Amino acid sequence: MIIFIDESGIHRPIDHSVFAVVYISTKDREFLENAVIEIERKLRIEDFHWSEHSWTVREKFFVELSKLPFTAKIAIFRNPIKPAVALEWSLVHLMVEKDIDQIHIDGKQPRWVEHRFKKVLRDKGTSVRSLRTDRHSSSPGIRIADAIAGLSRAYYDKRSKNAERLWKIVRKKITAQILGGQTDG
Repeated sequence: MIIFIDESGIHRPIDHSVFAVVYISTKDREFLENAVIEIERKLRIEDFHWSEHSWTVREKFFVELSKLPFTAKIAIFRNPIKPAVALEWSLVHLMVEKDIDQIHIDGKQPRWVEHRFKKVLRDKGTSVRSLRTDRHSSSPGIRIADAIAGLSRAYYDKRSKNAERLWKIVRKKITAQILGGQTDG
């Protein structure tokens, strides 16, 4: 099992923060990555990034994404939060599988994120060697996690009808939604 992790909104003082843990449980990781690249090529975009695209592009991306072999788990927190505490809580409650081969996190994360991940992995008995940091542009799996995190936050913040429509498209891929406890103090 390969896991890709991204978050949305942890820096904001209001609304929600979402840690999306996207579990890729496919026998052919290469197929999944190539499929995401093909979707992006059809949409004539270089790399999908939630914050950089219109609702029209997002919808087309999610329609195709929903056909791919993956599942997602998300943890939702109401801001303000302490990101380190929320991250650890998310990992403890969402990463319950034992057959984890690799964990990929977005490479733009601060150093404390990697340290927190390693602590949680050690506590769970998972090898810290399985943790990798990837650049958004080089990892289709991270782009899936980014898309789900962005959509989840938009949906829970009730920002628009567009978010509700996209949520209906992808919700069958989301196998767990956990509302996190207070982590602001």
